[in-house]
Amino acid sequence: MCTSGNSLKSQGFFALALLTATGAAGRLASLNEPPDLDRITAFLHDDLEHLERVMREALRSVSPVVPAIGEHTFGGGGKRIRPVVVLLASRLCGYRGPRAIQIAAAAEYLHSASLLHDDVVDGAETRRGRPSVNARFGSKLAILVGDFLFARACQTLVEDGDQDILASFAESIRAMAEGEVVQLTRSFDPDITESTYIDIIGGKTSSLLAASAESGAILGGVTRAERRAVRDYGAQLGLAFQLVDDALDYAGQELDLGKAPLTDAAEGKLTLPLIATLKRCSTGERDAVTAMLKSFALQSAAGRAPDRDEVRRVAECVARHHGVESTFERARQVCAQARERIEPFVDCEAKRAMQALADFVVERRH
Repeated sequence: MCTSGNSLKSQGFFALALLTATGAAGRLASLNEPPDLDRITAFLHDDLEHLERVMREALRSVSPVVPAIGEHTFGGGGKRIRPVVVLLASRLCGYRGPRAIQIAAAAEYLHSASLLHDDVVDGAETRRGRPSVNARFGSKLAILVGDFLFARACQTLVEDGDQDILASFAESIRAMAEGEVVQLTRSFDPDITESTYIDIIGGKTSSLLAASAESGAILGGVTRAERRAVRDYGAQLGLAFQLVDDALDYAGQELDLGKAPLTDAAEGKLTLPLIATLKRCSTGERDAVTAMLKSFALQSAAGRAPDRDEVRRVAECVARHHGVESTFERARQVCAQARERIEPFVDCEAKRAMQALADFVVERRH
């Protein structure tokens, strides 16, 4: 069983372990404020309000627990990045009709469903600064309502009737599940490669953003080449988003993240900050980290929190070898590629917003 972030926090772990990331966190704090998402999407205000109404309407059920959990999920904040990408991509490609709202809602249903399931797998007790659905309502209901949202997404896509859009999201659902399976089966594995890591986040995060962007292009009826370019934008945006998430796990603050930081390695998730560190560190350091990962695995299997001194030493090693900084740099490179993919499109408000969104994704601190 994976250990939740709150369980670690309750043992005083994070106050100690965060000291190892003060160098990176200090450098982050000195940067300019990232672009404001509300400002970027201000011209979509009416569409986003309509989207929220559509999503609440989709929660109707004979069981009152479905709308209760749905409201807990949708009302917990969230950036709505995937629906925003659908709306922006459709406008970029010349479509401004009502179908974009429905497709955007389906993308958010899929994302929310995956979060409900992920929190059960991870044993997470918090999500966006609030109790997770599984912590508040129980794991069984979290799984079942996640299934409900998956079904609602599929129903919405089928009702839209576009086979290309349906196929794109179907491929995304497969990739998301496969990415999570690979990540789980490679838990606590110090030999995981950067290539495998990119495959994992390409499946579990990037694939849905790629489908979201591509669906907007399909609505716009653009050429195959233009559709591919817009899909690539979404895919690169998704990679960058997850890279930043994984860097912030080591360098972010709980108040900003809405969850306890410094949990990935303790839960067996080897992300790029640690993968890059293991490539750079000495043989002795690598052996020590490998031993600590084995210890984390044994403690996790026993339902116990990892030894705080061992996790502190892993975090210190990442800080010493600049794993966080190199991950942010990789995210910046990926976002630059995303911007390049839509550069040939005619300048318009949607294009400028998509470029600004790429900046937001890589510069955000939560």
